Amino acid sequence: MKSPYTGWSRIFYAAGYSYKGLKSTWKHEAAFRQEAILCLLLTPIAIWLGDSLMEIIALIGVLVFVLIVEMLNSAVESTIDRIGEDYHKLSGRAKDQGSAAVFLSFFLATLVWGGFIIDKLFA
Repeated sequence: MKSPYTGWSRIFYAAGYSYKGLKSTWKHEAAFRQEAILCLLLTPIAIWLGDSLMEIIALIGVLVFVLIVEMLNSAVESTIDRIGEDYHKLSGRAKDQGSAAVFLSFFLATLVWGGFIIDKLFA
């Protein structure tokens, strides 16, 4: 489905669709809710931990990256579930790959946060 809107109205409606996506992900995905709450809880710590604006942005940025990857994983799962509930190896592979992407985003966030914390403690 191609949007019938163009120009500035397209941007306005796209923002509305994005809001709907955030809202539905919050409602239907427990993992997203948990990660979003964790992101909110860690944001003040990021502000304290970072010595510069860029460091604060990096710490918060990797948390937002986890949320982005979780939303993409949720989109893959929703698409697969719409196709059918019967098991298919390709559907299973797609869901596993989405899960692995979330895992890697967490790994990256842990590396970045761990590096900052170690640097702060031993500097």
